[in-house]
Amino acid sequence: MNVAEDQIYERYQAKAIAEINALGHDIAEWLRETHPGAAPVLGTGHPLADILLLKYSPLPAETQEGVAFFGRSGQAILKSLQRLRIDPLMLYGTDCVKAAVDPADADLAQCRLWLTREIHITQPRMIVAMGDAAHAFLDSIEFPLSVAGDGTAGEIQQWTPTIELLPTPDIDECLDSSQSKQAFWAAFRALGDWYENLPPY
Repeated sequence: MNVAEDQIYERYQAKAIAEINALGHDIAEWLRETHPGAAPVLGTGHPLADILLLKYSPLPAETQEGVAFFGRSGQAILKSLQRLRIDPLMLYGTDCVKAAVDPADADLAQCRLWLTREIHITQPRMIVAMGDAAHAFLDSIEFPLSVAGDGTAGEIQQWTPTIELLPTPDIDECLDSSQSKQAFWAAFRALGDWYENLPPY
């Protein structure tokens, strides 16, 4: 990028950071009013990521730190990214449900609005939907121009005209046996070829 392009990118990045921070504030305020004591679990990573990683709900380690993909799943993803030679700084990870609340108490309509905002802010070129619940939730937000995929793990599909979709097994459910780890890896490694052939903006 030349100097002018760098300056434009820096402005977009500053805007995205401000919008992500505002989203985090809105989530925290909403939880304070509706679920006192429930801490938000916020997205993490580059605010203008090429790749958005999506899980359905946070595990205890994520809840404790308040950050999506903290703990075992995050470490497993980092190892996978190293094998695929994907720059982890170009990722953003988030959960569909933004706090550890009883699923019956989760306001899914509100969660859909938050995820929609996140996708509009980060403008990813690829969403990796980890698990059937995350994939179904993504389809349920009715994002503009989106087309529901068939959910076949490891097959990249066109979700919108500018965003592709890669369904994989749920990373949180795949870490306790070698067979399930292999199933996750078999699907996730499709991201490597996609990233290697990613054209510049």
